[in-house]
Amino acid sequence: MAWYGYGGWSFRPYVSVAEKKARAAKAIARIAKKGGRAAEPVVIQRRGRGIATTFWGKAWCDNLERYMDFANRLPRGRTYVRNGSVVDLAIARGKVEAFVAGSELYTVKIHIAQLKRARWRRVVTRCTGRIGSLVGLLRGELSAEALAVLADPKEGLFPEPREIAMECSCPDWAGMCKHVAAVLYGVGARLDAKPELFFTLRQVDQTELLSSATSGAVSRTGAGAGKRIAAEKLADVFGIEIEAEPPDPTRAGKPRRTRAEQPGKRRGAQSKTGGTRRSKSPAGSRRPTTRRGRT
Repeated sequence: MAWYGYGGWSFRPYVSVAEKKARAAKAIARIAKKGGRAAEPVVIQRRGRGIATTFWGKAWCDNLERYMDFANRLPRGRTYVRNGSVVDLAIARGKVEAFVAGSELYTVKIHIAQLKRARWRRVVTRCTGRIGSLVGLLRGELSAEALAVLADPKEGLFPEPREIAMECSCPDWAGMCKHVAAVLYGVGARLDAKPELFFTLRQVDQTELLSSATSGAVSRTGAGAGKRIAAEKLADVFGIEIEAEPPDPTRAGKPRRTRAEQPGKRRGAQSKTGGTRRSKSPAGSRRPTTRRGRT
């Protein structure tokens, strides 16, 4: 772009991409030493038009390209992020900070509004029963219905233009300069490797999507456990043993004893007159044992 020098308005001298990156590397080394953290450059490995490969990265980029407000600036940003000009990118709660190598090293800051609580609750409700695990959620391995809910243009999780505030230290007066566009695409590439950062950026807890999906199953499991505990307490209350298997219906004709016989005692045979008489056994024979009934 044009700049003002000693001879008036003119154009900046051409600087190759390699030289830009070399200058940026030196500047980043100084910044990293001062800030106490290593630089995290955006590296695009794949060829072709696409920047990202996973659901979260591609959905982020598709969301940007959906809006006409960004359409005229995004192509230059795509070129910048591909040639490695985004030499450092960090994502935190509601903000993205990056350094982009241009004619100089430019600082880019992007602020993303927190997802409104009511909208988030609607997404959680619509995803009930559709998301089974955190791994599946982060990998984007979900049903088409669940993915459509998450990426819905109006009711999904991705930000609209009015929720994005951008600033860059370059002299370009446009709302979205090529450096900002490069950083926005860099976010999509970063989500390929670290999809959990999307929820950090939108300031929501992804585990709420899982709890809503499993709450019904947990409730059903809890109810079943209560029934089993009640059955186990019957043995202590009534002093009887509970059979694990149901009784055989073919043996319903036999009388059932209601109380187990105490060991060491014999019951006498009931006489017709109501008395009891002891049964005699031949000498040398074994006493007949009383067969315990099922209880």
